[in-house]
Amino acid sequence: MSCCRALRGLLLLAATYGDEYSHRYETGESLSLWVNKVGPYHNPQETYVYYSLPFCSTKPVDQLEHRWDALGEVLEGNDLISSGYAVQFKQPVSDRTKICTLHLGSDTANQLQYAVRNHYWYQLYLDDLPIWGMVGELTISDMDENDGEPDAVADGETLVYTHKKFSISYNSDRIIQVNLTSEDPVELTPGKNIDFTYSVEWAKTDTPFHRRFDRYLDYDFFEHQIHWFSIFNSFMMVIFLTGIVSLILMRTLRKDYAKYAREAGDLDDLDQELDESGWKQVHGDVFRPPGNLCLFCALVGTGAQLATLVLFMILFATATTLYMGRGAIIVSFLVCYCITSLVAGYTSGALYSRCQGKSWIRTMLYTVAIFPGLCFSLTLLLNTVALAYGSLANIPFTSTVSVVLIWLFVSCPLCVIGTLVGRNWSGTSSVPCRVNAIPRLIPDKRWYARPPVLISLGGVLPFGSIFIEMYFVFTSFWNYKFYYVYGFMFLVYLILVIVTVCVTIVVTYFLLNNEDYRWPW
Repeated sequence: MSCCRALRGLLLLAATYGDEYSHRYETGESLSLWVNKVGPYHNPQETYVYYSLPFCSTKPVDQLEHRWDALGEVLEGNDLISSGYAVQFKQPVSDRTKICTLHLGSDTANQLQYAVRNHYWYQLYLDDLPIWGMVGELTISDMDENDGEPDAVADGETLVYTHKKFSISYNSDRIIQVNLTSEDPVELTPGKNIDFTYSVEWAKTDTPFHRRFDRYLDYDFFEHQIHWFSIFNSFMMVIFLTGIVSLILMRTLRKDYAKYAREAGDLDDLDQELDESGWKQVHGDVFRPPGNLCLFCALVGTGAQLATLVLFMILFATATTLYMGRGAIIVSFLVCYCITSLVAGYTSGALYSRCQGKSWIRTMLYTVAIFPGLCFSLTLLLNTVALAYGSLANIPFTSTVSVVLIWLFVSCPLCVIGTLVGRNWSGTSSVPCRVNAIPRLIPDKRWYARPPVLISLGGVLPFGSIFIEMYFVFTSFWNYKFYYVYGFMFLVYLILVIVTVCVTIVVTYFLLNNEDYRWPW
């Protein structure tokens, strides 16, 4: 009998969580309202646990239920805790239903006053729909308002909102929209007792379930005319660069080859001594393996992996709605990074083998560790700062171990496989001319023809083709917006690739024309 009761309890528990994750509810079914985080409005990346402020709850905070659905949710800085509010589907809650009474001691009042003066906001979740609200507000007198002094607001009275009014819209058995109205501001005075209350009202809507996130998308901002103008501007840059490359390849090089053929008698005999200047003089050194070959091949492999990763992420985000799930983008990034480790290993292994390198194991280790090592170092530094301030940006140790294990047992083996495939399938050298035994001396050049200057100038045009899109991306991070125009990002990605290829051809030709064969680096 006890086993039957335990099995029945497990089935009921599974049914409850099944409804929460399927987003379908029956009338009167209990809903979970989750509290997530708080932080200053003007710095969205600075967030703390919701109960780091002295908010009252229906039970002790350490007894409240936590919810972690996936690794990406923790890495994104979410910590969902049950609010304990009694909310049932389609069942209104009477106005001014009491949550608890909070006694404002000196420390409690100071904490809330600091939060109000710094414009702290908080985030809640109901049926995976985000809800935002402000902790309180500042008031100023009419005299201060007329004076217009900047310190008037900072010296005003601090009021905390004591009532939360939830307006929930539903369509059939699904929740479509949740609005929060903060009411009843009360002055924060030490020694006072404050009653916190809430109410819930329900309304029917015809909005379908798959359109419920549309209200969070800022169409006027992301689909503004300047967005289209930036695409057009980048497209014109592509036409300009393509024209320059075509001019170099079809006029300059063809003329050089024709002159070279008249004096040498054979276009394919590139080893004859000619008294010429320019790129033709370095044909015996242009395919010489670059210095620090292991590091160079590892960086090329990592770059190929990141380029493929970005392409896969953009295509996947375009075909799905990643912005609707907490941590979905981070999880997708981890999966795509592990899969594209094959690309990194294949590219670096093939290039290193074609350069006839011998330390391929070292190259493979560099390839698999450079980017994760850089990310881990930055994460360790940021984690130290976040831990010192008690921020939610601090990644827990268990989550860090999980990411390291994914890298160790998924990404590393795939990189090894890619390296072996690259060495065996594409590792044969196929250079069109013999490499001289003795390196040629590189003549002195003007300052603007030196590699560091060319590298710096070569990055200006690719950055210019994407900086408008980067503005929209970073604005979504800092201004509480959901980025969803991945079609624009895909076009910008294609433009970036074309611009980078064209700039690389121009800079390489310019470098070789100055008899400098160090073009790989």
